[in-house]
Amino acid sequence: MKYKRILLKLSGEALMGDNQYGIDPNRLAEYAQEIKKIVNLGVEVAIVIGGGNIFRGVAGASKGMDRVQGDYMGMLATVINGMALQGALEDAGMLTRLQTALKIEAIAEPYIKRRAVRHLEKGRIVIFGAGTGNPYFTTDTAAVLRGIEVGADVILKGTRVDGVYTADPEKDSTATKYETISFADVLEKGLNVMDTTAFTLSQENNLPIVVFDMNKESNLLKVCQGDNIGTTVY
Repeated sequence: MKYKRILLKLSGEALMGDNQYGIDPNRLAEYAQEIKKIVNLGVEVAIVIGGGNIFRGVAGASKGMDRVQGDYMGMLATVINGMALQGALEDAGMLTRLQTALKIEAIAEPYIKRRAVRHLEKGRIVIFGAGTGNPYFTTDTAAVLRGIEVGADVILKGTRVDGVYTADPEKDSTATKYETISFADVLEKGLNVMDTTAFTLSQENNLPIVVFDMNKESNLLKVCQGDNIGTTVY
């Protein structure tokens, strides 16, 4: 295995499957099976999941809602997604822990770095909910922050596209994919990998990011094995 400990970042939208909003149980089950493949081979897995399938703080703020209030609602949406993913992973026979940046003792442990690392060492999948616990920070930033804190080897950003392109491949048919690209080149070319805060944090801590298509079978396994899947930003 190329990576021993990973931080997998999933978007909330990915959980919708073919629905317009909410959570698709079939998509959750598919993700659980993909994650199980790497857990069975000894990869230690931490996960951060977005909340865009339920609520987006930025979208709420654009319609007149208080931004801080909206962001906290978004954090709670990520906890709902975390619980759903936890259920799917446990149904597939894996051990999990859900830790949240906001205290919700009835359903999750509070985030404690040492405890999270211990869970990972024991082979449990740790899901980090509620972002960083602060408004104005995205779940991308939370993913990089938690990845650095728990000593992940890489951030694996599972998306609908199979890497980073010269332009949006859904809008521009001439867009070409990068196999690897440096942090500096991403910034210079203005490519959209993660939001600036997350990206800068990753760059400063030399934590590589792999952007790949999570919806293609065994892609997650191939990335962990070091196959040339997606785009590696280093």
